[in-house]
Amino acid sequence: MPTPILMPALSPTMEEGTLAKWLKKEGDTVSSGDIIAEIETDKATMEVEAVDEGILGKIFVSEGTEGVKVNAPIGVILEEGESADDIDEAALSGGAAPASAPAKEDKPAPAANGAAQATTAAAPAAAPAPSNGGRVLASPVAKRLAKAEGIDLSLLKGSGPKGRVVKRDVQIAIENGTGKAGSTAAAPAGMPVAGVDERLYPADSYTAVKNDGMRKVIAKRLHQSFNQEVPHFPLNVDIELTQLLAARERVNAASPAKGEDGFFKISVNDFVLKASAMALKEVPEANATYTDEAILQHHHADIGVAVAIDGGLITPIIWKAETKGLKQISEEVRDLAGRARSKKLKPEEYQGGTFSVSNLGMFGITSFASIVNQPHGAIMSVGAGEERAVVRDGQIVARHMMTVTLTCDHRVVDGAVGARFLAAFKRFCEEPAAMLL
Repeated sequence: MPTPILMPALSPTMEEGTLAKWLKKEGDTVSSGDIIAEIETDKATMEVEAVDEGILGKIFVSEGTEGVKVNAPIGVILEEGESADDIDEAALSGGAAPASAPAKEDKPAPAANGAAQATTAAAPAAAPAPSNGGRVLASPVAKRLAKAEGIDLSLLKGSGPKGRVVKRDVQIAIENGTGKAGSTAAAPAGMPVAGVDERLYPADSYTAVKNDGMRKVIAKRLHQSFNQEVPHFPLNVDIELTQLLAARERVNAASPAKGEDGFFKISVNDFVLKASAMALKEVPEANATYTDEAILQHHHADIGVAVAIDGGLITPIIWKAETKGLKQISEEVRDLAGRARSKKLKPEEYQGGTFSVSNLGMFGITSFASIVNQPHGAIMSVGAGEERAVVRDGQIVARHMMTVTLTCDHRVVDGAVGARFLAAFKRFCEEPAAMLL
């Protein structure tokens, strides 16, 4: 019996994703556990494994297709002796057509007169095509032609059944020069972007970079956090790094030579993460999440580390950071950051957590405030360490200093709680040996 390959859910909240790439083609033999495709969400790329052995009998969803619903059939595996004739697409999808099931090409009814023909020809630029759960209804042939010609199907008016965009609609758009879409990287030069006042910004004065799924999610969540849900406030403190830098030098001096087994190199940020975890355990009220029913005070310091990646930002998590040494924290950060930049993180590696740290010190930024990353109760922004003139025992001396800013969700972290956390964090940074107690 044909076995359907379903669009997997990469997280409990995932509703749809992009089928980025097929690693097998129709007719290929597959075994259970073979990697057959790659799926993309807004922040990660995951591999799809075959759940059975057999032959990849048919691919329903072509690679590059966006908005594929979770549990929609994307392909089918045939057992030995079965053929494509044994595939019942409606049965595989529970009575509905697969995500991109081929449909018979329908020709529009002949126009009654020349005026009607002109209206049909002009329609693609005037009315949007109907959508099904956010996906434009279009035949496979129309999709392939539109992709090849750079046509945005959502800008076309379909003439097929129920407004489906068919091949002829795309051909008309090509002939009339309408329905052109921007590439995934940038809109064609000279094409105005919807919502942009050309009196202020003429179309040929900028390059429009299309918002991908990650950028849209970042914009939505941060707008929601900053403007709608989280009453936030910042607290900042200056920290002397003299003892921390000395401790770092001693620890790194104990490392085997680079290239040898066991080599490590601890960064200032590794000390920051460890000190954050210890401060959260000392001030558990700061290691909390607000809900309408209760404030959740977490048992462990699960710290999200902000990592810049192409097109956005992601916060992989160091779980139970208070239980880990500097070497382990350093290794985990390096591994998570590397896989984050290649979009190979698993959802459970960046979803959740109790607290966030964002460090822009490597860019020379001395002080900044971040937006709270819900559901965390606070986020700490770390600036660059630099020599500053400070007063010690009535004398002006040079010391390595670092400014950190704690942005708090006032619903759960009050000013006094945030101040106590920063005091503990400052103590652990200025006397690193205290983290051993």
